[in-house]
Amino acid sequence: MVKKKILIVEDEESLLKLESILLTSRGYEVSGAVDGVAAMEKMTTERPDLVILDIMLPGMDGFEVCRRIKGNPATAHIPVIMLTAKKSSQDRDRGLASGASAYMTKPFKSAKIMEVIQGLLAA
Repeated sequence: MVKKKILIVEDEESLLKLESILLTSRGYEVSGAVDGVAAMEKMTTERPDLVILDIMLPGMDGFEVCRRIKGNPATAHIPVIMLTAKKSSQDRDRGLASGASAYMTKPFKSAKIMEVIQGLLAA
């Protein structure tokens, strides 16, 4: 079976490592980006099957990254999970309006995020 590729976009190193360990231990191939510009570069070079995206990023925020992913016909089909500390309903609505498939807040339960990832990758 071919491993599914997941791109994690997270500017906080410790969280990026934690999420990477969680996903690689579940059999996913994981790559990381620490800002929006690097994330857009990896979208074209690595073609992930799913993106986990923080909102508060240096340079280009997660809303803009998501809009660009969904606005590009080559990447529009890739599911995006926004995983953020922003808990307001306005942020959630903005995230979903920018094209996110799911909006989850930190701190997160690993079982819940795995359930969402598996559901999106199976769809």
